[in-house]
Amino acid sequence: MKEVAELDSVDWHILEELQNDATLPNRALAEIVGLAPSTCLQRVRRLRELGVITGCHAVVDPATTGLPLEAVVSVNVRPHNRPVTTAFRAFVMAQPETRSIFHVSGQADFLIHIAVADSTHLQAFLVDKLASRTEVRNLTSSVVLERVETRALTPPVNLRPTHRRRRS
Repeated sequence: MKEVAELDSVDWHILEELQNDATLPNRALAEIVGLAPSTCLQRVRRLRELGVITGCHAVVDPATTGLPLEAVVSVNVRPHNRPVTTAFRAFVMAQPETRSIFHVSGQADFLIHIAVADSTHLQAFLVDKLASRTEVRNLTSSVVLERVETRALTPPVNLRPTHRRRRS
C-alpha cells in the first residue's frame, strides 16, 4: 500500500482547485487559496513529489468526437491469477475504445468503461475483441444512459484537516 501523504487544509484547497481546473495559472491559484505565488508553487511541487498529484489531463466529450455510445462491461476471467489479469488488463488498455478499467472484487473481475460509435461498434468490441479471448469466461454490458462527471476528491468532513502544516 502507498504511504499516505500528510495534507493540511491548504493542500486540500489547492487539490480541489486544480482538480476543477488544472489550467489555473499559479498566480490565480495562489490568490484563490490565499498564499504567496512562490509558496503556492512550492506546495504544488511538494504534492507532485509526494505522488498526490500524478498528472493533468483534458476532459474530452466522447459524443463530440463521434463516439456517443458509452458502456460499462463486466468481465470474468479464468484462471484469475496475476499473469492472466496483467495480460488481460494490458490488452484492454491497448484498445482505442477503452476509457478506463477497474480490477474489482465482487461478481465481476473487471469493469471496463468504453466509448464507441454505435451499437454495431459495441457488438464488434464485445464479440470480436473481448469474448474471443480464451481467458474471458463471461461478460455483460450496460449502456450508459447518462454520464455524471467525476467530482474533485475531497476528504470527508470528519477527516478534513482544519490546520495548516507547520514548516519543517
